[in-house]
Amino acid sequence: MPELPEVEALKEFLAGRLVGRRIVRVLPVAVSVLKTYDPPVSALEGREVTAVRRFGKFLDLATDGPHLVTHLARAGWLHWRDTLPDGMPRPGKGPLALRVALETGEGFDLTEAGTQKRLAVYVVEDPELVPGVARLGPDPLADDFDERRFAGLLQGERRRLKGALRDQSLIAGVGNAYSDEILHAARMSPFKIASSLTPEETRRLYEALRDTLTEAVERSHGLAAGRLKAEKKTGLRVHGRTGEACPVCGDTIREVSFSDSSLQYCPTCQTGGKPLADRRMSRLLK
Repeated sequence: MPELPEVEALKEFLAGRLVGRRIVRVLPVAVSVLKTYDPPVSALEGREVTAVRRFGKFLDLATDGPHLVTHLARAGWLHWRDTLPDGMPRPGKGPLALRVALETGEGFDLTEAGTQKRLAVYVVEDPELVPGVARLGPDPLADDFDERRFAGLLQGERRRLKGALRDQSLIAGVGNAYSDEILHAARMSPFKIASSLTPEETRRLYEALRDTLTEAVERSHGLAAGRLKAEKKTGLRVHGRTGEACPVCGDTIREVSFSDSSLQYCPTCQTGGKPLADRRMSRLLK
């Protein structure tokens, strides 16, 4: 799933190609992709793009009329086309979900792999009308997101750190991959209760949060949209690297599996050398 750093890079990439250009056609190809009907997608046609912004993991194309807001979800992606194909795309053929064409002949496609169709597109007068945007917590890279504000978010938070970091209404933009990376950098167990952190631990987690996301944004800066996925993968130290050696201590990276996701961590760096219980794997071994 694209997270804050990738969506930030997409925002920068698109801003240089869309702002000041006019949209001539918006073509929803997959029935499931469009989550609003008023205004219709046709309300974007003939409009000039005035800004490209990011809200958490949402991408907002502002025009001199409505906004086109997109959430790429787990398997969605954006593909820039210097020259769009001729003709109308055929519904149900391949992963194409939506196409946006500019007056220059350029444009982009939104695609979604797999069978779980979660890619979402909204046409709205204000991004705050999108429920997912309206409920977002603060952006962790915002200038006013300081350690004191972060500590306030964790007060009384009885969830484990992994779940708290991924909650978009608590902190916007962090998903499964970067929560693993942040916790590894902070040397903390993903199962530690958020409200139990000492002031020193809170400071360490805050610094890991800001540093990890900032470094990921810097690595992605200036990259074309098609290279962002590969850059994200190469920059990850523990997430998706089960069985590999920890780059910090050399211990074997372990995994805990859930019904629809998994987390990775280093026992030596994060849990005092003790492997975390993986109930799913335990059931398989019985």
